[in-house]
Amino acid sequence: MKTSVYTAHYDALRKWLKMNREAQGLSLRDVSALWGRHHSVLGKIEQSRRKVELVEFIELCSILEADPHEGLSLLQKSLSGTKNKT
Repeated sequence: MKTSVYTAHYDALRKWLKMNREAQGLSLRDVSALWGRHHSVLGKIEQSRRKVELVEFIELCSILEADPHEGLSLLQKSLSGTKNKT
């Protein structure tokens, strides 16, 4: 399996995280301040320039008040769709 940061699976997860951030009315800088990380880290994740690590994903979900199970389910569906096409 391709492990690139540019796979459709990561793209779906990044879009989901960004959608949740925007739904909360938070900017990159707002979330980054709450997260204790530089805003460029989150910006790179949202712009497909950096993968989100599992622990970071859970931290971001907590900040965004998003259910991590929903994001993981989205990722799982994306992976299952790929397997069905081969």
